[in-house]
Amino acid sequence: MQAAEKYLRPEVIRQVGRLDLRAKFIVEGFLQGLHSSPFQGFSLEFSEHRKYVPGDDLKDLDWNAYAKTDKYYLRKYQAETNVTGYLAMDLSASMAYTYRQELTKFEYAICLSAALGYLMIHQQDPVGLVAFDEKIQTYLPPRSKRTQLGSMLAVLANLKPTGPTNIGASLHQLAAMIRSKSLIMVFSDLLAEPEPILAAFHHLRHRGNEIIVFHILDEAEVKFPFEGMVEFEDVEEPRKLTVDARHMKSDYLKSLSEFQQFWREECAKANIDYVGMDTSVSFDRALMEYLLQRQRRF
Repeated sequence: MQAAEKYLRPEVIRQVGRLDLRAKFIVEGFLQGLHSSPFQGFSLEFSEHRKYVPGDDLKDLDWNAYAKTDKYYLRKYQAETNVTGYLAMDLSASMAYTYRQELTKFEYAICLSAALGYLMIHQQDPVGLVAFDEKIQTYLPPRSKRTQLGSMLAVLANLKPTGPTNIGASLHQLAAMIRSKSLIMVFSDLLAEPEPILAAFHHLRHRGNEIIVFHILDEAEVKFPFEGMVEFEDVEEPRKLTVDARHMKSDYLKSLSEFQQFWREECAKANIDYVGMDTSVSFDRALMEYLLQRQRRF
């Protein structure tokens, strides 16, 4: 996938553009209407414009904008924005893995994040990007302008998952950087010690952020399609292991199920959305299923 545009196909835009990611989150508390806030009008920082709809307060009409465009626009304030989003990308070497699928786990994550970034910008919500290994390596501040999507795609297309990772430390770092309650979308295979990651999740939640964890595994990691004697190599450490795949398969699948169930339960306890995905399911189908479920819940 050489061109950044390939990560966001037109058919995906048509699908996600109909949905609303902001289902429950708002600057303070939970959603009380897609463009309402108890803080609106109290000398808040001016952000941008939106079109007038019947029922809007006429005192917020921007007459300068009307003089230029002959259309009615309202000044939009920061507190009216339901959520600021951050796409948090894991750059661990394990994310570069694919066995027989077209996309690596990381490319799959890029496609997901590109679609979600488009959706937020389509909703006029600011979205930013962080990419991390042992610490945050790339940071693109949140913006809601249409040009932000191109900026994110350009950055994503040039990222390479190459080394060890410290998910927990990186998310603690992100928590310290965020100035307002936000929606954090984490894209990772979570192949690391769970305790530091959970501590970082709780840190983010304690500060009022909403979290969606996209747990991305390769099709081979989920289904273990190997046969005979197979040599496995650790992508982050110089270790190799030769096993009899047929005899190992049942134990491996049991351990994998426990691994996924652990994350599912821990995220549920912390009121975090956990979305398990594998690369054999097209990313647009997997994302649509999740967004529809989320929309129905709220």
